Amino acid sequence: MPNPILLFAFVIATMFGLAFHVVLGGNARRMVLFIITSWLGFLLGQYAGGYLDISLPKIGILHLIPASVSAIALLIFAHFLTLEPGTAVPRR
Repeated sequence: MPNPILLFAFVIATMFGLAFHVVLGGNARRMVLFIITSWLGFLLGQYAGGYLDISLPKIGILHLIPASVSAIALLIFAHFLTLEPGTAVPRR
């Protein structure tokens, strides 16, 4: 049986990726990219929160705030990397 905290982290990270895809749209490849990017960002944030001993609200051993911030930051980075030419924000 999987560890409940790991399962919870997996579900939250997946929800971040899917919500990002719903807001920004795109095809199925971008959805998979956003989900995987969210998993990696969540994992990096979890390790960073543990390494830096951040004592913000935690759920068990899960550093929720640093993991969420890291996942969202990597999702934004992935979004800008996958923009098609000419679809960036126009300059005035």
